[in-house]
Amino acid sequence: MPMKWYIAVTLVCFLVFISVFGVQSVYSYFFPIRYEEEVAFACEKFDVEKAEVFSIINIESGFNCNAKSNMGAVGLMQLMPKTASEMAQKLGLASYDLEDAGDNILIGTYYFKLLKNRFQDERVALCAYNAGPTNVTAWLSKEEYSDDGKTLKKIPFKETREYVLRFERNLRYYSTKNH
Repeated sequence: MPMKWYIAVTLVCFLVFISVFGVQSVYSYFFPIRYEEEVAFACEKFDVEKAEVFSIINIESGFNCNAKSNMGAVGLMQLMPKTASEMAQKLGLASYDLEDAGDNILIGTYYFKLLKNRFQDERVALCAYNAGPTNVTAWLSKEEYSDDGKTLKKIPFKETREYVLRFERNLRYYSTKNH
């Protein structure tokens, strides 16, 4: 019986919150928009949609500049230091800080653009951003995962499948925002 009471109180509190603060505050909690100048700069420089970058940042770090994964990825766009070093070299950056929003977004956006150019399919590029281009290249070569060697009919890693679904959900929201 106490559990039913808890559910009722939770529902009432949620409805009161919605009526007081509105639906928009719920959305802004789950889909924050931060670092707008840094995102705008990188997206303009590399011709990437801002909604894509906001979606990636939301998934990767929840907009936490100091985020670090167990695998060693760092910052807003959760870049692996080796990948970031390669991208920074291509960009001609002598120094950078992956915990700096501007540096991380610039390098991460460039990396995502390169993946989109390489794989010619946003969904496949997202898989490569999450699981690594080596894994994705292997998946594309297997009939079990790809019919044409260019698109994926099946994503073998559960984490990557969920990543793509989260990105698509985020993208739907961020695409409606005028930043």
